[in-house]
Amino acid sequence: MLRCRLCATRTQWSCRHPTRGFLLRVDLAVPKLTPTLAQEWALDRAMAARQTCGQCKRRFYICLSKKLGCCLECFDGTPTHPSSLMTLPAPAVHRLAA
Repeated sequence: MLRCRLCATRTQWSCRHPTRGFLLRVDLAVPKLTPTLAQEWALDRAMAARQTCGQCKRRFYICLSKKLGCCLECFDGTPTHPSSLMTLPAPAVHRLAA
């Protein structure tokens, strides 16, 4: 266990500072489970709800403020940079062979 500078000199003390950390053995570590497709869809829907403006329905790369409830452009007219918006992929055009 790594201890902070104050508690490292006093081994009888228990270290409760935020700088405390535990050393883990890498050879005993197991990989994390990969999420299922349904879990990824659920996370994407949750993030889309946090990143989509309630008024103009545009999706941003950042999470919008809950306090405002909308983007800054809808709130006070501050223009948003086009690079901060997510552009939706073009709809797939299905062409049937004749």
